[in-house]
Amino acid sequence: MYRDGVCRVADHYYTKTIEYEDINYQLAQAEDQAAIFDGWSACLNYFDSTLPFQLSFINHRSRPESRYSVNISMQEDEYNGVRQEYVEMLENQIAKSNNGIVRTKLLTFGVNVDDLSTARARLERVEADIMNNFKKLGVKSAALSGLERLELLHGQLHPGGNDPFRFSWDMIPKTGLSTKDFIAPTSFDFRFSRLFRVGTTWGASSYLQILASELSDKLLAELLELDAEMTITLHVQTVDQAAAVKAIKAKVSDIDKMKVEEVRPDRALC
Repeated sequence: MYRDGVCRVADHYYTKTIEYEDINYQLAQAEDQAAIFDGWSACLNYFDSTLPFQLSFINHRSRPESRYSVNISMQEDEYNGVRQEYVEMLENQIAKSNNGIVRTKLLTFGVNVDDLSTARARLERVEADIMNNFKKLGVKSAALSGLERLELLHGQLHPGGNDPFRFSWDMIPKTGLSTKDFIAPTSFDFRFSRLFRVGTTWGASSYLQILASELSDKLLAELLELDAEMTITLHVQTVDQAAAVKAIKAKVSDIDKMKVEEVRPDRALC
């Protein structure tokens, strides 16, 4: 992980992460929902077959030292006491309504290049394009720094928020450790098929295979409304159009072959 938020995942694969805020899709009118959907589709269509990306939706318990931010600026007058009391009331209401759950939405994208300088140049261009697409949707977004990404990963690897994140860049040369050492949990346990343990916390992993021809636009929202710590990820790899058509034709051919094989035994019985 580098200070500017670039992460070298493999020898020639580098990534960056953008955090973005929610948009009131569920509360919007039908025509506004259609406009939001079209805008989101255009945002996703920006990614081509050379630019894989991942959408991450993280629900986690707020740490004791964290505060819900309500942006009401103090003024140079006698009403700051009232403003501060109002801010505290709003923060308490937000905390109660979320049951202490903080919801984070991230978009991580990566490039396969030969060196770090080339990766930085391309990732910066992609980052600017993505944030501009979010801006067109009316969604606030911000690129995460290396420190912010490490803190986020530390929170994922230390569920419950009981272990504080202690790290600064000058600690690397002093200790001889890498960034991975500062976020790693005390232990991993993957002996079971679905269950796993990170440190002293147990978790479960599931995947959703979508076979239906239609999918409700409320599915993801309803999953994220669950009162539980969880991470939902969507790994997206755009397929080149020619390759996609070829794959579909091959799949159709396989289905036709299966139909023929199912019919043959019936004919034999006759």
